[in-house]
Amino acid sequence: MPQPTLRNRTLLASGFHAPVLGEVDVLTDVLIAIGRKGEIVAVTRPADPGYAEARFAAEASGRLERLPEGSYLLPGFVDCHVHAPQYPQLGAALDVPLEVWLQKYTFPLEARYQDLAFARRAYSLLVADLIANGTTTALYFATVHQDATRILVDICLEKGQRALVGKVAMDDPETCPDYYRDASVDAALSGTRALIEYVRGHPGNPEGRVKPVVTPRFIPSCTDATLQGLGEIAGDCGCHVQTHVSESDWAHGYVLSRHGITDTESLDRFGLIGRHSMLAHANLLTVADMETLKVRQAAVAHCPLSNAFFAGAVFPLKSALEKGLHVGLGTDISGGPSASMLENCRAAVTVSRMLESGTDPGRPPHARGSGIPTRIDFRHAFHVATAGGAKALDLPVGEFSPGYQFDAIVIDTRAKGGSIRLWDEFDHGEGILQKIVFTASKANIGTVWIGGEVVSADG
Repeated sequence: MPQPTLRNRTLLASGFHAPVLGEVDVLTDVLIAIGRKGEIVAVTRPADPGYAEARFAAEASGRLERLPEGSYLLPGFVDCHVHAPQYPQLGAALDVPLEVWLQKYTFPLEARYQDLAFARRAYSLLVADLIANGTTTALYFATVHQDATRILVDICLEKGQRALVGKVAMDDPETCPDYYRDASVDAALSGTRALIEYVRGHPGNPEGRVKPVVTPRFIPSCTDATLQGLGEIAGDCGCHVQTHVSESDWAHGYVLSRHGITDTESLDRFGLIGRHSMLAHANLLTVADMETLKVRQAAVAHCPLSNAFFAGAVFPLKSALEKGLHVGLGTDISGGPSASMLENCRAAVTVSRMLESGTDPGRPPHARGSGIPTRIDFRHAFHVATAGGAKALDLPVGEFSPGYQFDAIVIDTRAKGGSIRLWDEFDHGEGILQKIVFTASKANIGTVWIGGEVVSADG
């Protein structure tokens, strides 16, 4: 069994991280020294001066830990878009359009979270399962309920997950059902302020591992007064902001009809687009929208699996990255039918290739695709799922560098029931990471550390 903590210890490991987009840094027998607060103090490679001395000193003092043969260290995954209350319907209700899905299935489910026993049961299972899947940081939408959202905060702290949590604001009586919405503009705004105060004042959160998020569900569910008030709160508190932007033709068209401008333009005028804003989906961004996000240093949560079911479009990930936008990867539970960031890495690669090559066999090859290079590979997907998502959220995680928190997972390529098959004569260097990204399963995820502390072990 692993040590319950790696704080004030040194780990000898091989693995991979991707601090730079499109590049994989292969780590072989590196020494990672972790400090008293879970921060990485030093990363020393065998060719670095002082390596032998550092390894000997750690071993002599009993502070050296080793990964077993066949195990590889990866940064923990950063999931930039999760609807926490929707976990009970993961894999269900995927056969209808977004607007039907919300009214028929999702709002009734989210309304159940006024039952606090139900909320604790569902949220406990979700957070534990995400950690076991290697998700060390998650950006959560909760519900309109203050008490249930506080329970989600408590559970993240209890289980050790790094998280950002927002009480959903949705108050428009024309689009939200009477049984599930904020009763008024004041209720939406005061509830948001109360949640911010709860998170920041939580006695179990001295390190700020859980952060509050201003969370307008999306423009179709909020009155203009609420959007204006939330923008003012975000400016006052310096909190993160999360919402949905131009997800589907219906959602995109609704905003154009109501406001006469795009989601991005509208949110920007309300003060909701900034460095700490995470905008989910963004499939139908205009060129001007992308420029606004770049200038504001806002981020996009790319949700490739969910987009296949509800968006009717593919987010141009490569174009966004080349433009310099911050982009993270999101499972979009439960619009996306998998809680695995690995499956969403695969989907990101797949949809990027389909966007480039096209899908209609009735068209000739030269007219079938987008006409521009849009494909990414496993290197880009791995970066977006780790360091890219962390940078998008402006958090010191996602890579193994001094000053960053030691949030990490072990991939056991020899795990019983695992799905990775490595061949000594074929698989080397970053090729091993490629096999991990494309073939690893939950059974291959062993120990999970967050801030240097073990939060899950042996799958």
